Amino acid sequence: MSDIEELVSQYIAVWNETDPAARRAGVARVWDAEGYYTDPLAAVEGHDAIDAMIAAVQAQFPGFAFRLAGTVDAHHDVARFGWRLGPRGDAESVMDGFDVVTLTEDGRIRHVYGFLDKVPTA
Repeated sequence: MSDIEELVSQYIAVWNETDPAARRAGVARVWDAEGYYTDPLAAVEGHDAIDAMIAAVQAQFPGFAFRLAGTVDAHHDVARFGWRLGPRGDAESVMDGFDVVTLTEDGRIRHVYGFLDKVPTA
């Protein structure tokens, strides 16, 4: 597994980590201190805000988990990959999207640009 694939695996694991202390440690391990995340629903910067955003998503979708959809496509300091959010296991997802990440020289995430392909309806 490449370093970028491992980083993406850790990134997905952070989204699924429900223990606040472990999630916060994961955010610090995966993201640059000045990293940010932006998608059509959120734009946050820094570890505290990223952690709070992930906690809010977990509260909105209790018992759900993110999983990688397909393979990681990467070159230089950029990677893209699809993901799905749904009940744990093989149940159908309620949300699908893809993220594009840029990396720092030390291999952590600097920016995440998220795109939503499938979103739940009201």
